Amino acid sequence: MSERVNPLANLDDFSVKPAARKPKPQLEAIEQLAQETGFPSRQPVRTKPAAPARKQRRYTTGRNVQIPIKGTAETRAELEALADELQVPFGEVLARALTALRREMGPK
Repeated sequence: MSERVNPLANLDDFSVKPAARKPKPQLEAIEQLAQETGFPSRQPVRTKPAAPARKQRRYTTGRNVQIPIKGTAETRAELEALADELQVPFGEVLARALTALRREMGPK
């Protein structure tokens, strides 16, 4: 049998060339060029601070029925204000409001 020829044996002509070192451009020159060409900046845009998150309301009440209702933002704010003032959950505020409405309407 004949010997097999190594196809990679004659690659001595190829060698790794050293990487050419390029000087880094000046930061001011980059900024000026970016402004001249209209390139958008990646710097963060200052925004208004976010509104503080609402305080979590966690109560163990035994209530387990949801009553999804639609209302205005003012109604929601008033409900939250009353619940905070009385330090009770929304369900208790609703129950008290319904009791007061029933008392105001009088007997049928």
